[in-house]
Amino acid sequence: MSLLTVVRLHWHKDYLFQKRLALQLPIDSFRFDFRGNHETPGPWRLGNFNDDVLDIHVVVEYLTKELGYVVDLLVGHSRGSVTGMMWLCQYPAQSATVRGYANVSGRYRLYPYRVDPTPQKLYDQMRKPENWKQIEAKGYYELTATVARKPFYARVTVQDHDQFASGDSSIVWEKFPQSIDVLTMHGLKDTVVPPSALLSYDAFIYAQALGARSPGTHNLCYVEDADHNFTGVRLQVKHLGIVLISLPVQIADQVVATVLEWYAMLEHKELKTGIWHTGVKPKL
Repeated sequence: MSLLTVVRLHWHKDYLFQKRLALQLPIDSFRFDFRGNHETPGPWRLGNFNDDVLDIHVVVEYLTKELGYVVDLLVGHSRGSVTGMMWLCQYPAQSATVRGYANVSGRYRLYPYRVDPTPQKLYDQMRKPENWKQIEAKGYYELTATVARKPFYARVTVQDHDQFASGDSSIVWEKFPQSIDVLTMHGLKDTVVPPSALLSYDAFIYAQALGARSPGTHNLCYVEDADHNFTGVRLQVKHLGIVLISLPVQIADQVVATVLEWYAMLEHKELKTGIWHTGVKPKL
């Protein structure tokens, strides 16, 4: 069997926990960069989910028809998780062999939050004073980042943000396959897809949408100190109130361990819908 790990992640296929997870899973792994990301050519777009879904479709076509693989498990983070969900909903015949889907830091509320005074988080980046000044002058702002230790530059417009916000995640309620087991993981210190916003947790909404299916199951796992990328909190050493050392504490290994345990339970048909590790006393 084959594992297809969807790693849109905004950046590249070896980002965060993906490579470590792939090396430990008991099945083959395939990770790829979506168009315009890292090693894949093409234009980079902030919010074109249709192109992302099409990329998955093309990759799966190649894996199954050219290489003879069977796609068994889908793992996605952030936007990659949303894209994976959309592919499962839009290509039921092609995804019919998939038994498991791990949704890590997936956003449900793609549209701007509509309850005042909740901020419209999807537009926060655009509305930063330095970015808005560029939009007024040039019609776009320049996005810069470091991807795989290389500089990355892109132009982002208001229309790009509007396109991202127009993505339809609500299809998960009606079109998500009934038989797929799902694990949703979300950090309680996520500021990108914040669990404390006015409406409801994005992960909780996925639990509501997917928890009533049968025979497919849904397990919801919140991680207390995890941020959006599961890089965790910072360990600080202070003296007289001055921070001498500040180091990130990695929580990515917890994602790897949880997905591995969940997949083993999937293999043995031991999964039941509910909160992850229901009945297991935590170590405090």
